[in-house]
Amino acid sequence: VENAYVLRRLLQITPIRKLDYRLVHFESPDPRAIDVALLYRASRLKLKEAKPCHLYKDDSTVMRTRDILLACFDNGLAVLVNHHPSKYGGAEISEPKRKIAVERLRFLADSLKHEGMDRIVAMGDFNDTPANPVYRLLEPTLTNLAEPLYKQGKGTIKYDGAWELIDMFFVSEECLPAQMKILQIPFLLTKDTGHAGTKPLRTYSGPRYIGGVSDHCPIWINLLYL
Repeated sequence: VENAYVLRRLLQITPIRKLDYRLVHFESPDPRAIDVALLYRASRLKLKEAKPCHLYKDDSTVMRTRDILLACFDNGLAVLVNHHPSKYGGAEISEPKRKIAVERLRFLADSLKHEGMDRIVAMGDFNDTPANPVYRLLEPTLTNLAEPLYKQGKGTIKYDGAWELIDMFFVSEECLPAQMKILQIPFLLTKDTGHAGTKPLRTYSGPRYIGGVSDHCPIWINLLYL
């Protein structure tokens, strides 16, 4: 999201205003003003702690990208919201930045485990597919629920006519069994005029306003213990 105002409006003027949703948001150092945020229902979850977790370069300075948002709840659930550095400028050039993000995520997950927070869910846009071996760094602390869908050729974005899976859930063993789903709901899709099938109905195409929700399909997980 761009800012907290957008999400506050969502909570105030849409039908979910009738429910008890709360917002967790922090401004990130991203130069394009892109942030990550979390909405949760206060009647289901009691927030214990929330903070932004910076990514750091090798010289210990803060990387100008999205932080990882950490939210801990009093039932032992810890949520880590991610939006890892993109492939802008080239996949190879940007690869070290995403590795830093994955290493930071592993450090946070291990720290949470050490503190007794066993139920860990990491989610978000990782800007890479499960095929990247860098995600092995998260094992065995976290399991990638996107791998089975990736092997089936499923995806959350469409690039050059092919579906790619870059939005994922990683969970700790205590959250298993859990299954990730991709929601390809008709009103979130549009005809792919350049290729076969459909694609996500995005908000903008360059400067042109289209009016869709996102160029990503939503992902969903059901944690039964909640």
